[in-house]
Amino acid sequence: MQTQRRRHMTKRMMTLKPTTLALSVALSLSLGGCIDLTPFYTRPAAPVPANVGNAQSDQKAFTDLPWQSLISDDKLRQVIYLSLKNNRDLRVAALTIERSRAQYQVQRADLFPTVAATLSETASKGLSNVGNVGAATTGTTGTVAASNNQSGNVSHIYRATVGFSAYEIDLFSRIRNLNQQALQTFYANEENRRSTQISLVAEVATAWLTLAADKKRLAIAQQTLQSQQATYDINQKMFELGVANALTLKQLQTSVDAARVAVATYTLQIKQDINALNLLAGSIVPDSLHPSATLGSVVAQPLPAGISSERLQQRPDVLAAEHQLQAANANIGALRAAFFPAITLTTSYGSASNELSGLFAKNSSIWSFVPQISLPIFNAGRNRANLTAGEQNRDILLAQYEKTIQTAFREVADALAQREGLQSQLEAQQSLTDAASAAFQLADARFKNGVDSYLVVLDAQRTLYTAQQSLVTLQLSDAASQLTLYKVMGGGWH
Repeated sequence: MQTQRRRHMTKRMMTLKPTTLALSVALSLSLGGCIDLTPFYTRPAAPVPANVGNAQSDQKAFTDLPWQSLISDDKLRQVIYLSLKNNRDLRVAALTIERSRAQYQVQRADLFPTVAATLSETASKGLSNVGNVGAATTGTTGTVAASNNQSGNVSHIYRATVGFSAYEIDLFSRIRNLNQQALQTFYANEENRRSTQISLVAEVATAWLTLAADKKRLAIAQQTLQSQQATYDINQKMFELGVANALTLKQLQTSVDAARVAVATYTLQIKQDINALNLLAGSIVPDSLHPSATLGSVVAQPLPAGISSERLQQRPDVLAAEHQLQAANANIGALRAAFFPAITLTTSYGSASNELSGLFAKNSSIWSFVPQISLPIFNAGRNRANLTAGEQNRDILLAQYEKTIQTAFREVADALAQREGLQSQLEAQQSLTDAASAAFQLADARFKNGVDSYLVVLDAQRTLYTAQQSLVTLQLSDAASQLTLYKVMGGGWH
C-alpha cells in the first residue's frame, strides 16, 4: 500500500510547478524514504482468446512434466542427456546467465559507497626570495637570470586517508531502478535458457526420430530392390532360354535401377541425419544409441486437447519477454530521476605530516566532508529526449510481448490441429498401404502365371512403394507432433 501511494504521488509530481515540486520533494524527504518515479506495472492482458482447444484436461501436470517422464525410449533419453551436457547453444545460454548475473552485481554495487584507502606524497619546490625575483624583472636580463638561479627548499607532505568519493544518495531511486533493470535482464536470460533447453529436447528427439524414419525408408527400398533383383534374375535366365521377351527384361531393369537409386539416396540421407544428431548432441553419438529401423511413438504420457491462455503465459519465452518489459519500465524510473537534483558525498579521514616518521603522530589527523547538490537547469532537451526514447522502447517491448503471446497461441493451435488431422490421415494411409500390398501380390501372381504383362506388376509395385514411404512420413509427423505440442505448451525444461 505504501508503494502504491508513492507511485501515485510520483505521477502527480511530474505535473507540478517547480515551486510546488520543491515543497513536495522536501515534504517527501522529511517523511523518510526514497521517491520511486517508476510507472506502476501490471501484467498486460493477453491479446488472445481465453483457451486454445479443449482446455479441460490437467494442463499444469502436462506442462510441468519433466521430459525424462515424457520420453519412453531409453536410447533417446541418453541422447538427450548427452546433448544437455555438450550442446553449444545451451552452453552459450548458460554463460549468458552468468554474465548477466555479474552485470547485475556490478550495478548493485552502486547502492553502496566505494571505500578506498590512499597513501600519497606531495613534493614541491619553490623560489627562496619571491620579492627579489619580482624586483629583478624590472632590471636587466642578467639580473633576472641570477635571481632565477636562487632556489628554495623542497617541501614534502605525506597523507594517509580512507574514505569514499562521489557517493550518490539515491533519493529518487535512480540507482535502484537501474539495479532493477539489470535484475529483470538477468531473469529474462534465465528464461531464455529454459526456452533453449525446451527447443533442444524437442529438436534432438525429432532428429533421432528422423534418423529412425530414414532407416525404415532405406529398409523398404532395400526390400524392394531385393525383390526386383530376384525377379530380374529369373527373367534374364528366361530371356536367355528364349521364353521371356526383351521388353519385359528392360522394364524389370528400370524397376531395379529405380530401387538402387532409392537405396543410395536414403543411405546418404542417413549419414546426414547422423551428422545433424551429432551437432545437436555436441559430440559423437555412439552407434549403440542410434534408433533401429522401426518408428513409433516415444511419448509415454497422454497429450491434452487444449490449454488456457493464462497457462500459456508461463512459457519461458513469454516470461522472458515480460521481464524485458519490466526492465524497460524500471529504466523509465531512472530516466525520470534525471529531472531532479542529485546529491553526492565525498569524505575522507586520515593523517598528514611534513615528515614520514610523523605521519601517524598525535595531532596529525585530517578530515574532509564535501556534500554536493547538482540541479539540472538547461541541457538542450537531453533529459526529455532520453525519457521519450525510454518510453518508446517500453511500448516496443510491450508490442513484442503481445506478439510473443500471439505466436505461442498460434503454435499451440497449429499443433493441436495437426494432431487432430494426423489420426485420420494415419488410419487412411495404413488402409491404403494394406490395399496396395494386396494388389501387388495379386498382380505379381497373375504375371507369373502369364495372365498379365509386367507393366501391371510394375504399376502395382510403384503404388505400394509410394504408399509405404508416405506411411513412414505420416508416422514421423505423428511422433514429432507429440514432441512439438509438448514444446509449444512450455514443458520440458526441468
